[in-house]
Amino acid sequence: MVAAFIFLGSITAGAAAGVVVVASTRVTPAAGTSLPQSSNAITTPAPSTSAGAGGTAAVAAKVDPAVVDVTTTLAGQAGTAKGTGIVVTSNGEVLTNNHVISGAASITVQIDGTGRSYSATVVGYDATDDIAVLQIQGGVSGLKTASIGDSSALSVGQSVLAIGNALGAGGTPAVTSGQITALQQTITASDAVGGSAETLTGLIQMNALIQPGDSGGPLVDASGNVIGIDTAGQSNGRFQTDAGSTTGYAIPINAALTIARQIESGGGANITVGARAVLGVQMRDTSSGATVVGVESASPAEAAGLQAGDVIVGIGGSQITSTAGLQAALSGRHAGDSVQVVWLDSAGRQHTATVQLESGPPA
Repeated sequence: MVAAFIFLGSITAGAAAGVVVVASTRVTPAAGTSLPQSSNAITTPAPSTSAGAGGTAAVAAKVDPAVVDVTTTLAGQAGTAKGTGIVVTSNGEVLTNNHVISGAASITVQIDGTGRSYSATVVGYDATDDIAVLQIQGGVSGLKTASIGDSSALSVGQSVLAIGNALGAGGTPAVTSGQITALQQTITASDAVGGSAETLTGLIQMNALIQPGDSGGPLVDASGNVIGIDTAGQSNGRFQTDAGSTTGYAIPINAALTIARQIESGGGANITVGARAVLGVQMRDTSSGATVVGVESASPAEAAGLQAGDVIVGIGGSQITSTAGLQAALSGRHAGDSVQVVWLDSAGRQHTATVQLESGPPA
C-alpha cells in the first residue's frame, strides 16, 4: 500500500517556506576527509539479538556522540524546522534527509543534543532519494563518527534502535527499540503540511516508535552500527507534531552513502551540488497547469512581471505542464544563468521574458 506516509523532519513555526533567497553555497568538504567506504565490504554483521533495556541505553550511549540535532531557519521568514543528522567524518560532514534541510536559509547543528552548536552549510543533496550532506563550519576536527553497518545483510525480525531529535525537543537524543518488519519497501510520502509527495523505494520498515524530528537520525543494530536513516512514518488521519508512528521507514545506509559519495565527488543522477537556481516563485499544480501561487519580493520572477495566478508554460525552450516539469527544467541550471520564461496570465494572454536565475535554498 502506498499512501498516508509523512516525513518526520519538519516541525515548523510559521507558514510553509517559499523558494526564494540565497541560501546554500557550494562547499568543499574539509581537507583530508572522506566518507566511509562501502559497507558492502562488511562480512560479519552485528548480532541481531535484543540487548534489553540496559543494553539499549549502552548502545545509545555509543551512538549519541555521532548524532546531531539539525535546526533550519526557513527562507522567507517562514519559521524553523528541526530534524536529526549523523556525523560521518571527523572533520564534520553530516548525513541527513534532504527534507530536513529543504527550504533552509541557514542551518545550525548541535552535537549529541547537548554539546556545542555550530553553523552548517549544504555540500549537496538528492531531492529524489531524500539524502543530503552538510558540512559543519568552524574548522572542526576530531569529531566522533558513526559506526557504519551493512544494510545488505539485514533480515526481518532483526532488533533495531531508532535514535533522533524526537519532537524537536533537543537534549540527549531519544531512543526507541523495535524490529525490522519488512525490507525493500516502497512508499509515497509528503511533509506535515501536505506538500508535494515523493516516492521512495528499497526502504527498511520497522516497528520502533519514531516521531517528527527523528528524520535524518540513525537506525542502528544491536551493536550500535548504523544500518539506515530514519525517514518517514505512517500517518492515520491528520498529522500532529505530538503523534508518533510505530510503522516507520528508513533509507538503507548502503544506499545513503552511495549517494553521499556522489555528492562529495561533485555529481550524479538527481544530485545538486551547491546553490540551487530558482525563479523566486511558489508553485502549485492546478487544472490549468503549473500555476504561480506566490512571487517573492525582488526575485527574478517579480522583475519579469509574473504574478499569482499566472501559469508557466515554458522554460528555456522546454514546454512546462507541471511543477515537477518546471523543477526538472531548472535542475541543470545554475544561479546567474539567463533563461527565457513563457507564461499565461489570468486572461489567457501569453508573455515572454528573459530572467537571470538566483541562488535559492535546497529543494
